[in-house]
Amino acid sequence: MNTGLLLFLFVLFGVALWGTFYAFKQEEEKMKKYEEEGDTVEDQLKRSLEYEKSSLKSNVPIQIWIYTITILLSLIAFAIYLI
Repeated sequence: MNTGLLLFLFVLFGVALWGTFYAFKQEEEKMKKYEEEGDTVEDQLKRSLEYEKSSLKSNVPIQIWIYTITILLSLIAFAIYLI
């Protein structure tokens, strides 16, 4: 049972890590697109201000859900292990 719990937790950690890198990769692709289109200081400032507003509404909640689910599943796994 101990090996199964460790395996479950490693897989769970891997999924959370993948979700984080996936979000990072999406942002990186946006930056490449902006560089290809030609970037001005004014465009960068405008995007920066828009990003500050939108990231709190989109990126942060996604990350909160990923880690909340991971923590809850870890606690459930430990509770099952202790029983």
